[in-house]
Amino acid sequence: MELQLIQNKIYELRGMRVMLDFDLALLYGTENRRLKEQVKRNIERFPSDFMFQLTKKEWQEVVAICDNLPENAKFSPVTPLAFTQEGVSMLSGVLRSPLAVEVNINIMRAFVAIRQYVLVSSNTAKELEDLKMQIQYLFENVDSLSKDHERYEQNFDEIYMALSQLASRQKQINKPRNPIGYDAKRKDS
Repeated sequence: MELQLIQNKIYELRGMRVMLDFDLALLYGTENRRLKEQVKRNIERFPSDFMFQLTKKEWQEVVAICDNLPENAKFSPVTPLAFTQEGVSMLSGVLRSPLAVEVNINIMRAFVAIRQYVLVSSNTAKELEDLKMQIQYLFENVDSLSKDHERYEQNFDEIYMALSQLASRQKQINKPRNPIGYDAKRKDS
């Protein structure tokens, strides 16, 4: 079974990553009502941190956000059950078919892959936070940098003026001069 298919069926609700009963029933190859029956028969195996029922409001939010839900699940009068990773693991003990065991192994791999992705992306998040702080520092110091920039511009203007004056003096030095004294070749009018 493809991990991506399973990962697309893992939602974040109440701060936990969960899978919904109708998705699990589909993956396990059983009817949703049969899955719920097995859970009810073994309810002591499913404490609130393993499984919980969505409130109407939570279910409406999931329906509004997720467009890949089955049509029959969207309009069901009963809100679905949500199973955490531990609850999904407990389902393998309740649903004893070979398919259930195989699917459960793949679901555990999907949860682990998501956890690893979150750990890797948290390092990326730290790098982004560092960059954000550096940019914020630059924005905070833009006034002082712009004042320095004005001072540097003023210094460059002064240097340019000094170089212009030196260049004009050089032109006067290189300008041919009239010789001192009497030149017989020169004709005065």
